[in-house]
Amino acid sequence: MVDPRELASARRSILVSILIVNYRAYDELASCLDSLYRFLGDDVEVITVDHACDPAAAAEIARRFPWMQLVRVDANPGFASGVNRAARVARGRWLLLLNPDAIVDSDVPHTLASWLEQHDRVAVVGGLVRQADGSTQASARRFPDVTTGFAGRTSWLTEVWPANPWTRRNLVARDERDPVEVDWVSGACMMIRREAFDEVGGMDEGFFLYWEDADLCFRLRQAGWSTFYNPMAGITHLTGRSSAQAKKQSLIAFHRSAFRYFYKHGSASSRVLAPLVFLALYARLAVKLATLEFGRTGTR
Repeated sequence: MVDPRELASARRSILVSILIVNYRAYDELASCLDSLYRFLGDDVEVITVDHACDPAAAAEIARRFPWMQLVRVDANPGFASGVNRAARVARGRWLLLLNPDAIVDSDVPHTLASWLEQHDRVAVVGGLVRQADGSTQASARRFPDVTTGFAGRTSWLTEVWPANPWTRRNLVARDERDPVEVDWVSGACMMIRREAFDEVGGMDEGFFLYWEDADLCFRLRQAGWSTFYNPMAGITHLTGRSSAQAKKQSLIAFHRSAFRYFYKHGSASSRVLAPLVFLALYARLAVKLATLEFGRTGTR
């Protein structure tokens, strides 16, 4: 039996637990862990939950990175479930969520932890997220409303007219150089106060993929906590490498999660419109799936 005093001492000695949920992105995961290594110390631990585990690939990752704790899971229960599973074995005062396709550019664990320690009512802080081409990804945002469907980060309108007022409403803080309060930040690079994470019960595992980060920040806001974006530390995000393994399923998951978020957090009056919102989301999904299929067949 583990001595509770020893467990408490171990938890005090770990400052940051880095939590990574991997889904068949072993090459990207290896690059992520390589980039992390120089910023690790005795006060940082790394826990990777490996969904739909490939035994041979997982064994090679474990051999190359013996300082990482690898949790093998045969099924793929989703990102939120993976985060909660990792958090249950984490010992740190701060939980740093990283995607396996993230390259850590600076000492993100200690920079964000140091900043959070000076801001008692901040539960979440997100770092600067760059695209592979060096441009800044819109990782800090306002909570979704009716404009998010047509002026979100990956919408057609945002691509052709990025300065439109609806996109500016949804995608905030892209040009900020100092920390600024926002509604929510991407789980690709998100540090969470352990106390706050436990207070709201962790992530909602009803979200299989997407919107679980927004949901967490929303629930934390309701509990009296705030979320900030801090561009003083960041990552390069090789976007969507895990979701690329199952593009159709990822699109479906995105739209299902969007509807779940709407219905969970919408007002009683707005839920009257749920059938219309459902139809609008699934019409959007149909267009996305048709575009995906055309892209496949059009290149043959």
